[in-house]
Amino acid sequence: MNERIRELAEEAEFSEVDLHIQGDNFQRFAQLIVRECLDIVNRHEYSYHEADPLWETAQLIKERFGVKE
Repeated sequence: MNERIRELAEEAEFSEVDLHIQGDNFQRFAQLIVRECLDIVNRHEYSYHEADPLWETAQLIKERFGVKE
């Protein structure tokens, strides 16, 4: 599980048992939320150029949460 997702789960007071039992499901749920956020960023018409702030934002979100294309 991505370290940042684990930190947020702990902040939300999920127990280690919850994360162990539901680990794969929880990971998938977190990734779906992150992908929804990326869809919002990507909804805007912008160039796919590295200098574009929205492109950079999408890349930072992917890196932070370990989401692959």
